[in-house]
Amino acid sequence: MKKIKTYILLWSTQSLSALGSGMTSYALILWLYLQSGSALKTALLSICSYAPYVAMSIFAGSLTDRLNKKKTMLFCDLIAAVGTVAVLVLIKTDTLQPWHLYIINAVNGLMNTLQQPASEVAATMLIPKEYYQKTSGMRSFSQSLNSILTPIIATALFSFSGIGTVIAVDLITFAIAFLALGLFISIPEPQRPEKQKESIWAASKSGLKWLKNNPLILELILFLSCINLVASTYRAVLPAMIIPKANGGETVLGIVNTCVGVATLVGSIIAAFVPAPKNRVRAICAALFISMSTENFILALGNTPLLWCVGAVFGWLMIPFMGANLDVIFRNEIPADMQGRVYACRNTLQFFTIPIGYFLGGLLTDNVFEPFAQGNKSSLLTALFGEGKGSGAAMLFFIMGITGVAVCLVFSAVLRKHKWTEKNK
Repeated sequence: MKKIKTYILLWSTQSLSALGSGMTSYALILWLYLQSGSALKTALLSICSYAPYVAMSIFAGSLTDRLNKKKTMLFCDLIAAVGTVAVLVLIKTDTLQPWHLYIINAVNGLMNTLQQPASEVAATMLIPKEYYQKTSGMRSFSQSLNSILTPIIATALFSFSGIGTVIAVDLITFAIAFLALGLFISIPEPQRPEKQKESIWAASKSGLKWLKNNPLILELILFLSCINLVASTYRAVLPAMIIPKANGGETVLGIVNTCVGVATLVGSIIAAFVPAPKNRVRAICAALFISMSTENFILALGNTPLLWCVGAVFGWLMIPFMGANLDVIFRNEIPADMQGRVYACRNTLQFFTIPIGYFLGGLLTDNVFEPFAQGNKSSLLTALFGEGKGSGAAMLFFIMGITGVAVCLVFSAVLRKHKWTEKNK
C-alpha cells in the first residue's frame, strides 16, 4: 500500500468524480429518450462525445507528451465542470434543448483527448511495474462499482428530485477530485530529451510508426476496434429495447445496467487476484469470445427482465480480466516516453468505431428493425423477439451476436502466432 499510496489517492478520488459524471450522463440519456422516444437522438449524445475525441486523439497524444500531466488533467476536469454547470443553469431556466447537450458533449469529448493519455502516463509513472495487473484490477473494480451505483443513484435522484439534483451531486464529486489532485498529488514527468525537437505532427507520426513496427499491439487495437463497434451498438440499442416493452421501463433498464456493474465488479476481483495466465493474448481472445457469444443472443431471445439480467452478467463478467491482461501487455511493451503518443494513436484506431456503432444502432433501430418488426407479423419472429415496440431492437441484438462471434473467431486466428508472457520481457 505504501508503494502505491499516491496512486490510490488519485484512483479513489477520480473514481468518485467518474461516478458523478456517469450519473449525469445516465440521467441525461433518460431525459432525452423520454422527451424524444428516439434511439438515434439519444445515441447522438454519445456520438458527440466520441467524435472529437477520436478525430483529435492522434494529435493530442503528442501534445500531451509535451505538457505537464497534472496541469493537463486539472484543466480538462475544470472545462468539463463548466459544461455541467451550463446544463444545470439551462435546466433551472427551463431552456435545456437536445442541441445544448450535443455541443457540451462535444466540448467534453475534446477535453478527453488530452486528459485520457495524460491519465494513462500519470498512472504508469505512479505505479511500480510489479503492480500493473493488480492496479488494473483496481481500476476495473472502481469502474464496475460505478456501473452498479450509477443507474441506482441516478434513477432514484432523477425520479424523486429531478435531473438538477443529479448534476449537483456530480459537481460535489468533481470538487473533491479536483482539490485532491491539485493539493495532495504529485505526478513525476517521464524523461523525454527529444520532446522539444519534434513537431506535433512528427510526434503523432512517430506514434503510428511505433505501432506499425509492433504488430502485436496494432492487431490487438484493431481487434478491440471491431469489438467496440458491436459494444457501442449495444449501448445505443439497449434503452430502445427495454424502456418501451410492457415488462420493461426505466427501472428495469437501471436493474439491467446494475447487473452489468455487478458482473464487472466480480470480474474485477477475479482479475486482481488470479495468477497471470500463461498466454495473455489467448486469455484476451477467450474472454471476448465468451462475452460476444452469450449476452447479445440472450438479450435478443429472452423476453423477461430476469433473462436480460442473466445476459448482462454473461456479457460483462470476463471483460475486466480481458482489460487487465491487455493493460499489462500495453504498459510493458510501450516505452513510458512514447506512451502519450502511442495511447493517443490507440484511442483513434480503437475508438473510432464507437460513434459509428452508436449511429448505426440508433439509425437501424429507428428506421429499419423497428418498422420491419411492426410491419411483419410472422409468428416465428414474434416467438423469437416478441411483439410491439422493442421487438425490432431485440432482432438487432441477434444480428450483433452473430457479428461479435465472427469478429472473435477471425482475430483469434490472426493473433494465434503471438504468445506474449512476462518472460518475453
